[in-house]
Amino acid sequence: MPVRLITPRRFGDARGWFTESYNRRTFEALGITADFVQDNHAFSGPAGVLRGLHFQRPPNAQAKLVRCVRGAIWDVAVDVRRGSPTYGRHAAATLDAQSGRQLFVPRGFAHGYVTLTADAEVEYKVDDFHAPQAEGGLVWNDRSLALPWPLKGMTPVIADKDLAWPEFDSFDSPFDYDGVPLDPLDG
Repeated sequence: MPVRLITPRRFGDARGWFTESYNRRTFEALGITADFVQDNHAFSGPAGVLRGLHFQRPPNAQAKLVRCVRGAIWDVAVDVRRGSPTYGRHAAATLDAQSGRQLFVPRGFAHGYVTLTADAEVEYKVDDFHAPQAEGGLVWNDRSLALPWPLKGMTPVIADKDLAWPEFDSFDSPFDYDGVPLDPLDG
C-alpha cells in the first residue's frame, strides 16, 4: 500500500458539516485494506511540538491513518523499507481541521509530525496494538534525511525519547520492500 493523502467529502449546510472520516468500502476502493484495531488521540499545547519519527518493528508493525481534528500539523512519512528505490525519501502534507485531509502511512515508514498551531489535536487509527517492546524510531533532525520541518523560527518541543533515536545512516531497518515505491502525494 502506498502513502496516500485522502480528503473525505464533507456535506455542509447552515449548521456546519458532516463527513465519514473512515468507511471500509471507500478505503478499500483506494487500495487501503488495513484492519484498524486501535484509535489514538494526542493533544499538543504549544505550536512547535514535534513527535517522531516513530514506528513499531515487526511483528507489531503498524499502518496509520492520521488526521488533525483541531489546529494544524505538518505530517511526514519516511520510507525505511530495505531495498526500496525510495529508501530514505519522505512524503509530507499539512493536515488541518479545516480541510479534513488525512494521511495514510503504511507499515515500513517512520512517522512524525510537528504542530503548526497551539492546541492541536491529532487522531489516528492503527492496524496493530501498541507494543512498547517493538517501539523504534529515527532522530527527527537527521542530516541525511534533511526533512524540511516547517518550524519558522520556533524551537521544537520534543520528548527526550525522541531526541535519543538513532540517525538514519546507522539504522538497521527491520522492514523489507513490498514492491510499492513512495509516490508524490496528490494535493
